[in-house]
Amino acid sequence: MSKKSIAVIFGGKSSEHEVSCVSAVTVIENIDTDAYNLVLIGITKEGKWLRVGSTKQITSGEWYNSKDNAILSPDASHKGILIIKDNKVERIAIDVVFPVLHGLNGEDGTIQGLLELSGIPYVGCGVLASSISMDKLYTKIVVDTLNIRQAEYVAVLKSDMRNIDKVIANVEEKLKYPVFVKPSNAGSSQGVSKAQDRDELIAGLQEAIKHDRKVLVEETIIGREIECAILGGSEPKASGVGEILAAAEFYDYEAKYHNAESKTVISPEIPKDVEEKIRESAVRIFKAIDGYGLSRVDFFVEKDTNDVVFNEINTLPGFTSISMYPMLWEARGISKKTLVEKMIQSAYSRKGD
Repeated sequence: MSKKSIAVIFGGKSSEHEVSCVSAVTVIENIDTDAYNLVLIGITKEGKWLRVGSTKQITSGEWYNSKDNAILSPDASHKGILIIKDNKVERIAIDVVFPVLHGLNGEDGTIQGLLELSGIPYVGCGVLASSISMDKLYTKIVVDTLNIRQAEYVAVLKSDMRNIDKVIANVEEKLKYPVFVKPSNAGSSQGVSKAQDRDELIAGLQEAIKHDRKVLVEETIIGREIECAILGGSEPKASGVGEILAAAEFYDYEAKYHNAESKTVISPEIPKDVEEKIRESAVRIFKAIDGYGLSRVDFFVEKDTNDVVFNEINTLPGFTSISMYPMLWEARGISKKTLVEKMIQSAYSRKGD
């Protein structure tokens, strides 16, 4: 049987560029090369697409020096990558794409839209699920319909900031300090802050609005940070749960990727009924946003009551050696290699599911 060609696209213009590169190496190393020919495509922080030779080049950063420009053709009759080198164009037919792109321009429906135009099957959620889940405000709006508890919130638009006094009054009427201030569209907790009082709220809003024109101000939930992995198509399955023990006051970008004191615990001690509620809620949320392929759904479990509170959903969760998503499935007996193959197969079943 002839091999299929799989294009792994990584990097990207978002703040999570480096994490995407690390995730890509893990994914690539777990693709069955007896079944697939690998085509590696890196996107630089400046948005340049390049053909890459090996995972070694990704790890070293040498891939940035590639002279092979790559273009994913939106022409569905091509179904491939165009490589431009020395003023010559080479077409490489592609059977399936694995986009390992976290954050903006990778996890928000933009690359998914290009892949839809190309007609090439791809791993992960589609345009709608990706765009909704990347936008915290619209995720909130969807989950509001499910009778699943989530943090109370106030939405602030950039245009609202012209009357900051009105914004502050609205927040203080509906929420109590401390509150969290979050850009609606931003990955890995970029631009997120915790405000203990009015001055910190104003500073937090001014910082968050630099990252997106929509900002959420949320009530603070005191509790454990619990995550659940979802895998599959029309009948998705939920993994067990894992717990984040953040080194910082909250699990921001630095705590997540640069603080060795942050830890993940698989199968933490948690009441069985609480775990089942998390797993059930994760599947319901995944279905509600039209999820497909994979996602990680994050919750809080309140300290005193054990109430489950939805936090956010990530449609392309990290796939590094310390990432919760693959670890949760490994705890269920699914190796990284098997998991990657299941994700690839889901790309083919999307249209028929």
